[in-house]
Amino acid sequence: MTRFWLLKTLRTVLTLWFVVTFTFVVLRTSGDPVTALVGADATTEEIEQFRELWSLNDPLWMQYIRYIVQMATGQFGISYRDGREVIDIIAERVPWTLMLGLFAYVGAILIGVPAGIFAAIKRGSAFDNLIMATAVFGFALPNFFLGILLILLFSLTLQWLPSSGTGTIWHLIMPALTLATFTAGTLARFTRSAMLEVLDKLYIRAAAAKGVGYWKRIVFHALPNASIPLVTIIGLNLGELIGGAIVVETVFAWPGVGRLMVTAVSSRDLAVVQGLALVMAVTMVLANFVVDLLYGLLDPRIRVRN
Repeated sequence: MTRFWLLKTLRTVLTLWFVVTFTFVVLRTSGDPVTALVGADATTEEIEQFRELWSLNDPLWMQYIRYIVQMATGQFGISYRDGREVIDIIAERVPWTLMLGLFAYVGAILIGVPAGIFAAIKRGSAFDNLIMATAVFGFALPNFFLGILLILLFSLTLQWLPSSGTGTIWHLIMPALTLATFTAGTLARFTRSAMLEVLDKLYIRAAAAKGVGYWKRIVFHALPNASIPLVTIIGLNLGELIGGAIVVETVFAWPGVGRLMVTAVSSRDLAVVQGLALVMAVTMVLANFVVDLLYGLLDPRIRVRN
């Protein structure tokens, strides 16, 4: 058991190191950030002053060591564009992304999981085909396209909902629906597959032979045993919450972390991009860690093997 957690900790550290290193290399090799930050009309003296101010004249190995030390100590640096602490800039945006993600994810679970269960129960029926066709449509439709369609329908045509921004609960509906559609479709398909594997097991037939009610067999016997693959999908999608919100937040002008990433990349604000990359990586790692814990709770055999 101890060896298992030591290996997971080592894998976590290596994953985070790879993410921050990859981010550093890509940002330094994809172009000079100074031109984007000071403008094309800047003089040579202004460019050199900017480089000296942010230590961009130092060798890459020195910048890399300083960057790794900062990341390891939780110091994300100063924004090149705003001159503010990166951690403060990110902290301002995180609550907005969490709000959007919470509404979207709860909605996706409440829709996707029951839909998959009923599709498995009604296997081969028209109802099953309808749910699976809708699920495929949900996760195949690009977020940006769905968001634009919703704006055209509910904002421009029907004029029921605001097209962008924040301020009321009505501003949240279309972004949350757009973000939830992909996850709900994915959960519906995986739930159906997991339930179909379980419903044919001998212990389900044994429970029926003992007189256990149909819905009691579904809820207390089939669903818990089908939950492990569902936990994996839910955990991984939850970890992708911040990254997956980039397109949606941009379409609906939602002031979250995803929109901040787009702005930081377009302006070549290296410190902000690096900080956001680490936040996204930590989110994914924590989601996987929670999934591993839930595995042990759902299936004691996993704890024994580990």
